[in-house]
Amino acid sequence: MMTKKALINIDYTRDFVADDGALTCGKPGQQIVAEITHITRSFIANGDYVVFAIDTHTENDEYHPETKLFPPHNLKGTAGRHLYGELNALFQENREADNVYWMDKTRYSAFAGTDLELRLRARGITELHLVGVCTDICVLHTAVDAYNKGFTIVIHEKAVASFDQLGHEWALRHFKGSLGARID
Repeated sequence: MMTKKALINIDYTRDFVADDGALTCGKPGQQIVAEITHITRSFIANGDYVVFAIDTHTENDEYHPETKLFPPHNLKGTAGRHLYGELNALFQENREADNVYWMDKTRYSAFAGTDLELRLRARGITELHLVGVCTDICVLHTAVDAYNKGFTIVIHEKAVASFDQLGHEWALRHFKGSLGARID
């Protein structure tokens, strides 16, 4: 039986990637735009499930732990939540496709407080491919949850980035050494 796979495209938004983004990883994030778009296009064209797991916040949310850690970012209704670069156009062209799903998330992990696991299980998906930012925050937390839920994990090294190069490198080692992920 063929393995069913999905691509989880994590937080590749203007606020996290653009030079003027509210919480940008800057150049490292910008340098992966071609690769992340290529991978996403391939998954969509192949009919694989593609999830855009996108951070969302409301300004001054006193109950959200990130409010104390980071400046306001990915605020509902702002351009900061738009996908960065050519990935935005690709999403707009395919947003109505049956295999493309935009999912708001309010925590680092795409699984925390969302219906992601239900959607993946309903489709018989067992292998998750992760791309996006930040390698050592939202990609990492999503990977840890995926591991704990029994999914096979593939990290696309040329399609993840962080504002913290040491954290990025540590996370790549952690994915492989502690989560058994394949690094492509």
